[in-house]
Amino acid sequence: MKEIPPTPESFGVIAAATDRLLAQVAELDDKDMAAPSRLPGWTRGHVLSHLARQAPALERLLEWARTGVETPQYPSRRARDAEIEAGARQPAAALVADVRATAAHFRRTIEELPAPAWQATIRPFTGELCTPRRILVIRIRELVLHHVDLDIGNGVADIPAQARQIVLDDVLGYYAEAEGMADVVLSDREGALLGHFGTGGPVVSGTPAEVLAWLSGRSTGTELDCTAQLPALPRWL
Repeated sequence: MKEIPPTPESFGVIAAATDRLLAQVAELDDKDMAAPSRLPGWTRGHVLSHLARQAPALERLLEWARTGVETPQYPSRRARDAEIEAGARQPAAALVADVRATAAHFRRTIEELPAPAWQATIRPFTGELCTPRRILVIRIRELVLHHVDLDIGNGVADIPAQARQIVLDDVLGYYAEAEGMADVVLSDREGALLGHFGTGGPVVSGTPAEVLAWLSGRSTGTELDCTAQLPALPRWL
């Protein structure tokens, strides 16, 4: 699974993704928040509530790394879902303020985490063993993809290149280990290799943004070119 180093550059990617998100959602009103997002069953309010609650949840993992005391990201999926549901009913201004405040606290937490803690072993809600360096990837992934999910005029192609590559590498790493993943070669439209699964298989080509959109479930892949029928993907997250 993808990890990145705890450097000012990495922290800057998170800060930039947060700022881009907040700049757009600040314009939403209560009616906008109640409208459907691109995620089935979730309003825009649910998406923002999830991002707000995710920050302290990830901080619990960082506390685990700092102290050595196992601290789960969430007590249970039911508790996680209840938190999101409760937050989604807040007025628009309160939701945006919640995202802003929790993001600022998360930024301070990662900037102040002692160096030895970045080498500790923790386990996120998704089950993989990793170091806190993976938490940086998870936060970037959630910020940029859920920004797209809000359906407020921001697409995968609008994700800045550095953040997009981090997320693409992460998704490729997931599918490399996923059960039932078909053999396939991924390339950009100039023929440069983006990734591959197995040996051989059809060649799927598109821009990095188009490939990421398909792999992450933000596109059906109709914009991609494929030398055979586009393979079905195993469930992602």
